[in-house]
Amino acid sequence: MSVNFRVPKTNIEFNPPVYMCKKATKPFTLDGNIDKPFWEDIPFTDYFVDIEGDVRPEPRFKTRAKMTWDNENLYFGAVLEGPEIWATLTERDCVIFQDNDFEIFVDSNSDTHAYFEFEMNALNTVWDLMLTKPYRDGGKPINAFDIQGLQTAVHIDGELNNPKADNKRWMVEVVMPFAVLRQGQDDYNRNPKAGEYYRVNFSRVHWRVDETEAGFTKQINPETGRSYPEDNWVWAPTGLINIHYPELWGFVFFAEGDETYEIPADEYTKWELRRLYYKQHEHYDLHGHFTTDFEALKGDWNFTITPEIEVTKNAFEMRALSTDGKKEITIFSDSRTMIQEVK
Repeated sequence: MSVNFRVPKTNIEFNPPVYMCKKATKPFTLDGNIDKPFWEDIPFTDYFVDIEGDVRPEPRFKTRAKMTWDNENLYFGAVLEGPEIWATLTERDCVIFQDNDFEIFVDSNSDTHAYFEFEMNALNTVWDLMLTKPYRDGGKPINAFDIQGLQTAVHIDGELNNPKADNKRWMVEVVMPFAVLRQGQDDYNRNPKAGEYYRVNFSRVHWRVDETEAGFTKQINPETGRSYPEDNWVWAPTGLINIHYPELWGFVFFAEGDETYEIPADEYTKWELRRLYYKQHEHYDLHGHFTTDFEALKGDWNFTITPEIEVTKNAFEMRALSTDGKKEITIFSDSRTMIQEVK
């Protein structure tokens, strides 16, 4: 008998992309075009891949992004290549991914809760919201939330909604104030420092389209009478068609210049606890309760930790010491992680 698990387990191992976010050194003018001096010394991310990872073909069109920062803001720039440049939605906070779009996700303290989602289309229509926690854990979207001080712009190399034009790409610039992004942190009174990191992901939603005299229209699957599913191309794949797995998003380190940083050992301990979190929910779906039996949870996986496990009828906590033994790392049944100094 097959079971539809409440918390689907990803098959991707923990190998998120890492990006050194260099501090901006040049003045910024918002126009959507990232071919200008402000961005010229800022590196691109790798090209985006399918959200399911290597099991799917490479995206039909290339996408990549850049990030930089100053004392007030986090800046994003992206290039979305391809001739199918179209958009129809004009109302703020509507469901933008019904058009082709560009999306940004930010978890500013890497605990998978209270993270930000942003979407925009080629008309520069935006949707910004906060997620209390991932949908798999009962999270709710706060659509009334607005990123105060948000700035956005679009630049099109071609012509919007005209398939006969010489369409090459569209570009975006997005500016988000740290005063908003740090709201997801315990220490929300300060901006990030060099060497600290946010968890970030990008997504490009792209629909199959037909060209018409009026422009573009979504391609209809004759077997279903509905449009084909959209493509989801991302910077950090999650292994399933669900972007809301913040534990697999990329690491964006804030850098003053050309220095580099590595993923902290604590994040690898988090990942071992995360694998047990998946198994705890799987165990509950199969048996109707959580378990303290580490052997039953770990299966064939190799672990470097021996966690403490506490369960109640409807919840669990699992804890392990950090590699240096100075911190205790906890994961809760609603997926939130927490790091505390050992007292």
